[in-house]
Amino acid sequence: MGGECYMMSVLGAILVLTILHNQFIVYADQGLPTVALFTFGDSYYDAGNKVYLQQSAKNPPQALWPYGKSRDDPNGKFSDGHIIPDFIADFMTIPNGIPPALKPGADLTRGASFAVADASIRGSPKESMTLNQQVKKFGSMKSKWTDDYIEKSLFMIYIGTEDYLNFTKNNPKADGSAQQAFVTLVTNQLKNDIGLLYSLGASKFMIQLLAPLGCLPIARQEYETNTLCYPQLNDLARQHNEKIGPMLNEFAQKSKPPNGFQFTVFDFYNAVLRRTERDNYRFFVTNSSCCGVGTHNAYGCGMANVHSKLCEYQRSYFFFDGRHNTEKAQEEMAHLIYGANLNVIQPMTFRELIVYPAGDKMLEFWEPDRFSSIRRRPSVVDSNIDLSSAY
Repeated sequence: MGGECYMMSVLGAILVLTILHNQFIVYADQGLPTVALFTFGDSYYDAGNKVYLQQSAKNPPQALWPYGKSRDDPNGKFSDGHIIPDFIADFMTIPNGIPPALKPGADLTRGASFAVADASIRGSPKESMTLNQQVKKFGSMKSKWTDDYIEKSLFMIYIGTEDYLNFTKNNPKADGSAQQAFVTLVTNQLKNDIGLLYSLGASKFMIQLLAPLGCLPIARQEYETNTLCYPQLNDLARQHNEKIGPMLNEFAQKSKPPNGFQFTVFDFYNAVLRRTERDNYRFFVTNSSCCGVGTHNAYGCGMANVHSKLCEYQRSYFFFDGRHNTEKAQEEMAHLIYGANLNVIQPMTFRELIVYPAGDKMLEFWEPDRFSSIRRRPSVVDSNIDLSSAY
């Protein structure tokens, strides 16, 4: 009898703990408005636009296996599966993600990707588009959405890699003043392009800072750094990144309701650096690619005339090819963007940006020393939840 009572007590305790635990589950889409997602930039965000700009009858490498390997779906994205915007779209309950804007007949109801591989801020190859051209393309298509819908929707931007890779390749002996002058040219143009997008009705921006470009496998391979990163590229990325927060602060502080400029900044640079320098993120290989040839397997993934190597288990790699991350890494980054602490994304998370009243003036802004070990305070939208007993 005593044993039965003990068992009932244990089962009762488990039931109570289960109920208490489940009350704190908050799903990603809970309480979110139905809005669109628009992305701009280069191959990191390209959902397949490059395929439609290709002049050759042959499909580009990213539209062929082993790209899309993890999903068995090579579809023009530079990964073995999903990319960051795909996961963000999932969190926003956008069915099937957002399509490439250049795809004929695509359903653009919940947004579109205007990003194109090889895009840059200050000039792109013929089969790509500058950020300015992408923004103008959006302007030519904006009648597909209402002004109110555009104002409430989210705009993600990641671009600049091509600018600095090309500058470093063409100017290998550039001194500090030349680097600084080029960064100023690039970021001034970026500011103009963001301003143009804002003038077209966009009001909610997420800007992803540049990665440590010298730590990309393609940089390690081309500059023969072995296990080290190439410092000149990292310096350029840092200088570029330092200008983004103040630039966006200026937009937000000058804006006035009902046309308030809202933004957040994702510290991609340090998120990548932590994963390439430390071994506690469950990536077995962080300085070489899963797919490609060369000392770091950084070249030729998917190219028909290149006998590239392919790793056996892509989820153990941080990079899939010489420049782009594996699906596993992209998913981690998406979670950081959506709900990480102030040491990763500030002044608010992507989710907080979605629910922030459109058109209102921001109450907090980007701070240069805030990317540090700060515990995120409870957000306004979650302030009605008592989490005191959850710790």
